[in-house]
Amino acid sequence: MLKKPDRKTLRANRRLRVRKKIYGTAGRPRLNVFRSLNNIYAQLIDDDRGSTLVAASTLAPELKGKFPSAGNKEAAAAVGDLLAKKALEAGIKKVVFDRAGYIYHGRIKALAEAARAGGLEF
Repeated sequence: MLKKPDRKTLRANRRLRVRKKIYGTAGRPRLNVFRSLNNIYAQLIDDDRGSTLVAASTLAPELKGKFPSAGNKEAAAAVGDLLAKKALEAGIKKVVFDRAGYIYHGRIKALAEAARAGGLEF
């Protein structure tokens, strides 16, 4: 009898399906999001060089300790705003959004909308 795939496997499959189509360059880097139970991380990646250009998370010194829970929408929005601020300082305005297999809802959506409000275009 076939075993039903678990949530991790389903997300991994969605992630690979999304990554087949999305590629970041120096001119338009990939905004990658990782969501853990307690924190959220975002980074701008240049896939040509394989390097991270800008990164922000709820563990960054600017945000650490400001939220009672770093795993909520308010903290995700703060990470999106911080990432947009750092990206604009680095001269990056346009990005490609990589949701990494997560559904565009809740914390992922809050981070993306805050980054857009901060000045990033995607």
